[in-house]
Formats: sequence, structure tokens, C-alpha cells
Amino acid sequence: MAQALASKPVALTCGEPAGIGPEIAAHARKALGASLPFFWIGDPRHLPADCTFQLIDTPAMAAAVPPHILPVLHHPFTGPATAGTAQPRHAADVIAVIARAVALVQAGAASAVCTAPINKKALKDGAGFAFPGHTEYLASLGGVDRVVMMLACPDLRVVPVTIHIPLADVPTALTAAALEDTIRITHAALIRDFGLPAPRIAVAGLNPHAGEGGAMGLEDLTLITPVLDRLRAEGMHIAGPLPADTMFHAAARARYDVAVCMYHDQALIPIKTIDFAGGVNLTLGLPFVRTSPDHGTAFDIAGRGIADPTSLIAALRMAHEMAAARQAAGGGTPPAPPVEYLFKDESGGDDGRD
Repeated sequence: MAQALASKPVALTCGEPAGIGPEIAAHARKALGASLPFFWIGDPRHLPADCTFQLIDTPAMAAAVPPHILPVLHHPFTGPATAGTAQPRHAADVIAVIARAVALVQAGAASAVCTAPINKKALKDGAGFAFPGHTEYLASLGGVDRVVMMLACPDLRVVPVTIHIPLADVPTALTAAALEDTIRITHAALIRDFGLPAPRIAVAGLNPHAGEGGAMGLEDLTLITPVLDRLRAEGMHIAGPLPADTMFHAAARARYDVAVCMYHDQALIPIKTIDFAGGVNLTLGLPFVRTSPDHGTAFDIAGRGIADPTSLIAALRMAHEMAAARQAAGGGTPPAPPVEYLFKDESGGDDGRD
């Protein structure tokens, strides 16, 4: 390609137009200016009234747009949006914008996809959306069936093995295949998308004190340890299983590049405590880079001009940096691990996190 992938703009989807997505896109452009190339795909009628935008015909045109103006790749919707109230008639276009962003990256016209939050119920009601959320739809568009969710901020990266399921279901869902699959995909992504040639992975135990030698549960001994031993024998730098309550203070975090956790809150409580506003959600294992702000549509404040763009700004920056790292690593998609892993249902909530 004549133009380096990393210099190409990030494609930012509009997400649910009745949520805060359009206004934080406008805020992000003001904050980032010309420092990071991106363009917004959507209907400009959904942008805040005070947002100055310029229509572009191709992603390449975004580079010529003045830094205080939002480049918009026009995707017409059926009518305007009402802030705070999702309209099912917009569902088909919300879905089409996601597909369009992915197609632009796959064609080499954009460097990465950053997705604004969606409203899953509106997509199901209005267009029969057959996927639990963003993640599964993006995996389908990318032609893969195994992906991993990571949450990241400057001080911490976390990956939950099981996600949006009841705590009581975690021991059953936590299989050796699921754990191994998650670690392999995470390891490959840290090399390819973060430029870490020898990733250091810390793995949390399932039980308090990582089972304390079997006194507080056997899963750490019988399920987690054999998987880690097998991967260590292949040369991976893995510590664990570790007591989760001592993994996340500053000195402990300095010893690893990612923490693989056994369930949702074990992973998300630490990162949201450390950086609640600036966390980024990203999907590992896709043949393209995808990030998202780690929050939902926020209908309760949509249209009021008070939404915090911090997470979106961080997501755009991370998408740009990951695309550059992937290009430096030679691009491509790492081979899928030879295991079966059914991705857990992430349908709870109206968000862009999954």
C-alpha cells in the first residue's frame, strides 16, 4: 500500500444515535484535533447543533479536514434522533454503519474500527439483530468464532475468561479449553497489537487465596494449574494461579503485562477502580483492530452536552496505536487455537462494551 496503514484514519461508528455517541464524537474531535486521524460514520442530523462537520466521500479525505471540524462519512438514517429515546426504525442503519466501518478497514481504507455504544434491544426490536452484542457481530464480520474481551488503561490490562454470566455459573463455564483459548488469543494479541515480543501474563485463581492448596476449592489445582503448566512448557511467561486480592496493587502490576481473570468482576473492579473514566474495551482475535469506550449509551444524560468523552478519546488513541503495532508486526491474523470455546452471552445492558 502506498499509504501506511497506521497513518490512515480510524473509522468511528455512530452507535445508537439517541445516546451520547454523537456528542462525545464531537467532543473527541475538539480534543484530538489533527493529532489523531479519524472520521465519523453516521447521519449528521444526529450530531449536536453546535458541532461543525464536513462531509467526506472517502476516508482519505479526512486528512484534509481542518482539525476543529469533524469529518463525516455520510450514512443517511430514517429521520432524526430523539436524545434519550431509542427508535427501532434506526436499527438497520446502526447495524449497517458497523458493517461499513469493518468493510473500510478490510479494504485498507481505514486503519481500525472504534465503535460507539449501541442499544441492543432497539437493534433486536427494529432489525431482528441476531447477535448478543457488538462482539459477536464483529466476529461474524471478521469470519472468526473465537474472540476475547480485554479492558485496558495505561496502568492495567485485564481479560476475563467468563463474562456476563451469574457468579454461580462460573465454575461450570470455566473449562480448561476456555482458559487455554483465552490465554492463547491474549498472548498472540499482545505480540501483534501491543508490540510485546515476550508478554508476561498473570493468571488469577478462581477461589480465595487461589484455593490455598485445595483448602478453599480444588479448581485452582485441578483445572487452572495444568493449563498454565502446559503453556509454560511451550515458552509462555505465565505466573499463577495467583490470589486475586494481591494482584492489583502497583508493585504487583509492574510484574505483568496483562491479568487474566476467571470472571467478570474479578477483572473489571480493579480496572474501573484504577481508571473509571479512561478504560477502553477492545476485542482480541479479530482480523482487524476494534476498540470501544467502556460505557453505555447513557440515555439519562444524552443531548445535554455533559457526557465525558475521556473513554472515547482513549479508545481512539488505542485503536490508532494498535493499528500501528499490527502493521509493524506484519499484520495478519494469528491462527485460531485448536479448541472449542463458546463465547458467553454479553446481552445484559445497553452499551458498546461487548
